[in-house]
Amino acid sequence: MAGWNADTLARPAGEGAVTIVEGSSFCISAANGDMVPTLPHGVFVRDTRLVSRWTLLVDGMPVESLAAMTPEPHRAVMIGRAAHVPGQADTPVIVERDRRLDGHLRELVTLRSFSRTELKCRVEVVLEADFADIFEVKEGRAAGVAQPRVSEPRGRMLIESASHPERLGLAVSAARSTLAADRVIFDVTLPPHGTWSEELRLNPTRAGEEITFRPHQEGIADMLSSSEKYLDWHANIPRPALEDGAIEKVLLQSHRDLGALRIEDPVHRERQVVAAGVPWFMALFGRDSLLTSFMSLPLDPSLALGTLRTLAELQGTATEPASEEQPGRILHEVRLGATTNLALGGKSVYFGSIDATPLFVDTLAELARWGGLPEDHADLLRAADNALEWVEEFGDRDGDGFVEYARLNEHGLINQGWKDSWDGINFANGSLAEAPIALCEVQGYVYSAYRSRAELASFAGQLDQASDLEQRAAALKAEFNARFWLPDRGYFAIALDKDKRPVDACASNMGHCLWSGIVDDDKAAHVAEKLLSREMFTGWGIRTLASDMGAYNPASYHNGSVWPHDNAIIAAGLMRYGFVEEAQRVIYALFEAAARFDSRLPELFCGFDRSEYAEPVPYPASCSPQAWAAAAPIMMMRTLLRFDPCLPRKEVWLAPTVQETLGAVQLRDIPLAGSRVSLDVSGRGVSITGVPEGLTLRREPRPRAFGMAGDTRS
Repeated sequence: MAGWNADTLARPAGEGAVTIVEGSSFCISAANGDMVPTLPHGVFVRDTRLVSRWTLLVDGMPVESLAAMTPEPHRAVMIGRAAHVPGQADTPVIVERDRRLDGHLRELVTLRSFSRTELKCRVEVVLEADFADIFEVKEGRAAGVAQPRVSEPRGRMLIESASHPERLGLAVSAARSTLAADRVIFDVTLPPHGTWSEELRLNPTRAGEEITFRPHQEGIADMLSSSEKYLDWHANIPRPALEDGAIEKVLLQSHRDLGALRIEDPVHRERQVVAAGVPWFMALFGRDSLLTSFMSLPLDPSLALGTLRTLAELQGTATEPASEEQPGRILHEVRLGATTNLALGGKSVYFGSIDATPLFVDTLAELARWGGLPEDHADLLRAADNALEWVEEFGDRDGDGFVEYARLNEHGLINQGWKDSWDGINFANGSLAEAPIALCEVQGYVYSAYRSRAELASFAGQLDQASDLEQRAAALKAEFNARFWLPDRGYFAIALDKDKRPVDACASNMGHCLWSGIVDDDKAAHVAEKLLSREMFTGWGIRTLASDMGAYNPASYHNGSVWPHDNAIIAAGLMRYGFVEEAQRVIYALFEAAARFDSRLPELFCGFDRSEYAEPVPYPASCSPQAWAAAAPIMMMRTLLRFDPCLPRKEVWLAPTVQETLGAVQLRDIPLAGSRVSLDVSGRGVSITGVPEGLTLRREPRPRAFGMAGDTRS
């Protein structure tokens, strides 16, 4: 099986599930606001479920859901009606639950009567806490056993875990209530057309002392609510205005979701990093956070800088097989849960990722191109050099020039690329590849990392170092095209297995190779044709695995589903090699799919063909919002605009492809090297204002030079 991070075991939370989030804490419930321990519901803090049951009863009956909405990421409003009243066609009592996760968890329960007579009813809130680890809940292993509780004077209930190492607990309080064994009780009298409201307040506790759902913050940050911080961030990011209203809504939803997924470095409060996704990945991830911050550079470069600085400080320094730490390696995941540490080899950090380390170097160089590196970036350059040393000493396990993985223990991930499910890497006949495995896209990331570090060296005038790194990149590219290319198939193998045999499945991974630039020009057209073939392209996006492969399953996690971030990267790769129409086809398909998902692209969706079903089919356990899915529309818009700054070379390339198909596009206040740039693109032409002084604007696609941006055909 898959090891401790068994993504494919995540269970759906049920149709209409409502999720709110603040920092790394979050809350999942049914559409009526109730939580039950047998589903992946609950209130989670520090990767632990504090509330496992939260059921609102009116006269002993649950509330019927009418509507649920999340006006802000940390707030949900659930509207329902009380159970049927005998003798009446419709119940006259409307129930509203206004839930906010803002330091504390507060729920304002309001009953509104539309009866002409007085009504008496009993309102009960049933509460239980099992203090289960997040992975136990996600995978359906949580027992849901309620922990003992103590009722205190003045309407306060305290529930504590007897086994949690931090002695986590939960304090529940409500004015004018009666506390029973497992519930908070209100006896309510509603006058004709009257209203009744009471607030419940939940606080986590540690060793009996109340704490907040967010880490303690010093100074003015303590005074800012979640709403204020969220609004402040949105006031300082670009503002899109598009003639195509549907795509504008998708971009705005992406902005909202990325704002919600920001979490703070617990040591350096000024740093913002990106959590991977709600609900199961509200933590710092190497690959996910790097790719997300890379894709969202036009929105907020500080996310990339915060992510890079935090990952650099947590970079591996020792050799530890239990956590798979190695010197120079960039982590895969940070967790804080009670049982997680056992799975991570006794630590809270797990390093089992093959691609996060080269992606660190790529993201650093891209941030430099956007003018986002601070003056004191020597520590980041050292981290990049340490990362490349890891590539050559530990990543290339057998000295053949390729980076491969095989887990170092029995609990880590079997597959350590982005397709990290246990069955994610397979041959065309469906049989599984055996480790050590060298993934095609990872070789592309390494190729780009060499070139990215060469570019950074050239910026600093270190031409000998730049030349050496370019030579290493060229050697890797030549060997990759010789060993991974399948001339009889017309595409690249997804990997080489333990015997160095090409793993011959037709998979989306080769699209990442276009993005990195490792593909020889004479092979690029074949790759583009295969990616847009009927077996790969569904009409909503490109599948992770072609439909004529042995392991294909459109409702699987990695063997036939459609991932928006995967498609955004592929589209950028197609555009880089000059396949403009093909890139547009993928991008517009994803934007259409997003419109079907209420303007929010999920982590993934099923790979059924558009001719088979008229709507994209959801994947039941998909994270939403999810970081790189939220960043995908931003990257897709940048790809359509062919907007590629390179501040150290004092050049900005801009060659939009959107005039005829998308209509007018206005993007205001794009952050660039401390300035704010605005773009106007329409049938009347293209204008850009606010470009920092001294930069040359080139109205053409960027020629292939360094890194992952630009068009290959000059």
